[in-house]
Amino acid sequence: MTPGGSLDIDLLRTFVLVAETGSFTRAAERLRRTQSTISLQIKRLEDTVGRPLLVRGVRNVHPSSEGELMLVYARRILRLHDEALGLVSLTDMAGSVRLGTPEDFATTHLPEVLASFARAHPRVALEVACDLTLNLLDRFAAGEFDLVLVKREPQGPGGGVRVWREPLVWVAGAASAAVLHDASERLPLVVAPHPCVYRKRAMQALDRSGRLWRVAYASPSLAGCLAAVRAGLGVTVLPQEMVPGDLSECSPDDGLPPLPETEIALLRAPELPPAAERLAAHIVRSLEASRRPSAAPLEALPAATM
Repeated sequence: MTPGGSLDIDLLRTFVLVAETGSFTRAAERLRRTQSTISLQIKRLEDTVGRPLLVRGVRNVHPSSEGELMLVYARRILRLHDEALGLVSLTDMAGSVRLGTPEDFATTHLPEVLASFARAHPRVALEVACDLTLNLLDRFAAGEFDLVLVKREPQGPGGGVRVWREPLVWVAGAASAAVLHDASERLPLVVAPHPCVYRKRAMQALDRSGRLWRVAYASPSLAGCLAAVRAGLGVTVLPQEMVPGDLSECSPDDGLPPLPETEIALLRAPELPPAAERLAAHIVRSLEASRRPSAAPLEALPAATM
């Protein structure tokens, strides 16, 4: 091909996935194609634009300067393509989908995901409920949801699909600085009530390190917990990407133990209606596209046990 040709949707999708995973191998695994096919597709795209889009390293690949620009437009093109296809081919899709999700994940990562789905499927009503993971699982088992996103321990192959991985950090406000370094006092914690994965992470990590602790404030509301941390009632645990600008991620010098990461998994009820099937695929695809290049690839995982 010569520069100036048209952009192939399939080639753009492959390019975005390679750029985001940093690997031809991982992209091939996700697309269920051979690595040589992925390499050929990238070459065809580079031939089309007449520029190298990826820099090949020893261990991984990353976008070139031209590739960074192409990545911005490729994502836009794919988003519009998928929305248009959904509107044209599934204009008759209607009904409702019941989705359960943790509050913090819903407010941080899902708004645009659900908004783009609603634009593509205006006759589908989304019923979204927020709750703690264990409560979501109980309600899911009782048949209240078509789809549910839950926090859980990283696990091996099995049922469900991991859609997100969350590195966790300790978070404190300016008024809480003094309690961090006083190991003789019990560390005041701001946490959600039991059951909560972050609460479990905090307590287990402190117990293993020998640091004494106490629950100073408990609230099922993320906003309530953040307000308590701002007021200096204690420290909390959050995903690294969710630390508000007016609060601080604690450093290793603060003496708090490292926290194992958690992950978010999507569970599906059996015999989903078409609208729920479409939303499940949309969530997986959208969250995959927004993941950092260094993140581990999506894979099937077992049902949560927390």
